Amino acid sequence: MGVNKIDSKLFAKAFIAGAKNLESNKEWINELNVFPVPDGDTGTNMTMTIMSAAKEVSDLGPEPDMATLCKAISSGSLRGARGNSGVILSQLLRGFTKVVKTETEITIPLMVTGFNKAVETAYKAVMKPKEGTILTVARGMSDKASDLAADGCEDLEKFCEEVLAHGKTVLDQTPEMLPVLKEAGVVDSGGQGLMEFLRGAYDAYLGKEVDLTVGEAVEEKEEEVEELAFLYSVELTVTLQKNFIPKNESDVKNYLESIGESVVLINDGGEVRVHIHTNDPGLVLQKAIKFGTLKNVKVINRSVESADESTVQEAPAFSEPPKPFGFITVAAGDGLVEIFKSLGVDYVIEGGQTMNPSTADFIDAASKVNAETIFILPNNKNIILAANQAAELVTDKTLLVIPSKTVPQGITAVVNFIPDLTADENEQTMMEEIKNVKTGQVTYAVRDTSIDGKEIHKDDFMGLSDSGLASVGTDKNKVIEELVDSMVDASSELISIYYGQDITEEEATAVSDMISSKFTKVDVELQPGGQPVYYYMISVE
Repeated sequence: MGVNKIDSKLFAKAFIAGAKNLESNKEWINELNVFPVPDGDTGTNMTMTIMSAAKEVSDLGPEPDMATLCKAISSGSLRGARGNSGVILSQLLRGFTKVVKTETEITIPLMVTGFNKAVETAYKAVMKPKEGTILTVARGMSDKASDLAADGCEDLEKFCEEVLAHGKTVLDQTPEMLPVLKEAGVVDSGGQGLMEFLRGAYDAYLGKEVDLTVGEAVEEKEEEVEELAFLYSVELTVTLQKNFIPKNESDVKNYLESIGESVVLINDGGEVRVHIHTNDPGLVLQKAIKFGTLKNVKVINRSVESADESTVQEAPAFSEPPKPFGFITVAAGDGLVEIFKSLGVDYVIEGGQTMNPSTADFIDAASKVNAETIFILPNNKNIILAANQAAELVTDKTLLVIPSKTVPQGITAVVNFIPDLTADENEQTMMEEIKNVKTGQVTYAVRDTSIDGKEIHKDDFMGLSDSGLASVGTDKNKVIEELVDSMVDASSELISIYYGQDITEEEATAVSDMISSKFTKVDVELQPGGQPVYYYMISVE
């Protein structure tokens, strides 16, 4: 039999139990994603968010006071928040703890006030709240709690049981609110995650035996040690001579690819920025100097570099005054990371699909960039909320989030940055320019389902555009062609293709040639992206 009041000790136990229950069900929650792509990560994001807070709660000891406990729950979840679902969960916890932190015990009336504040806080954090999501489930339970209290319910166990039962009812109705859920035959994954957390907490409240051990909040990546095919990383800028022509650029790139890998050439008018991994830096310099004056030459022995990207990007000691502007972006794949670096981005957080950075990752990155104003490019719609949350928490410098939803949008934003403009002017320019970028991605289906009236079978190739599923089938090239065809119109001038880690250069070149032959009035560029999950990332501008 449960008790009618919850003190800080029981609250801490229930919170950790809820976090552990969510963690144990994360893979099932991941599988509830509407699109059957191999990057379902709602369960993972919510788990990493809640376990960040659970670790802080666990470190408080067996009998924390309510104020200290609430601070650990709120700050731990806010900093650890990943993905939209994780951020919303952290805001629900932030609102609830804001109400109960000044009390010594949680009663039914206090819980009702806390639920109301939780929902209010979470809705405010989302620019365009959508019904049929975790927000709807949370609000449904809050409304039920208010109704029960108004009806005079004084039994906390019965109160919690009925609130949870109503939450399940609302969750089951989410497919009727969002047609995409109904067509895919799933309930909202974020709402399911919230229910698993609350069910686990309720079990602990009832006195059920639960495992309350909490490990590290963030899983450590296993360090991979491998023999490097190319020992040196070379970066340089060439101030071009006037007789440099497009054919020169093609010849240079072909030559560099014959002596190395991860070749990136960014032609910015009178300057070309070069990056390559090679065993003979001298050959790179000899070739480059034929076309202009060299500057910003950097040669790094990759064998002594840490496998951890954060070490490579370790910030200077900031002995100099901060520069006016800096950039932080998110990308997964060596090629994409190098493109952003060559464009002058200060810090690249490795992540994206399946690896959504946390709010704390953005805060940490900001601390390593010596700039007064830092533009953040999330490059994924599921990362924007975490970036916004970081911007609110950082106070010693200005963080401006440009809501790029794809990597190509992020690249376009950086390219259109003009140092002589103000922060507001650049923000406005970049916001406008990313609207002109269409992005398509090619991956495979992990289960049978139906989306937008199209039947999808496990292992089918899928072409996903900004507006949804553009093509599906067993022929990868046909899927690519149909995807690009849905994106190109009379105003299109450039198609950029970034091929992933599972695609060979030969295969990518054949795809590029296929697209070039069909869309003869549009320029086509091919770059190694090295991204996981997606065979190709294609942008049209």
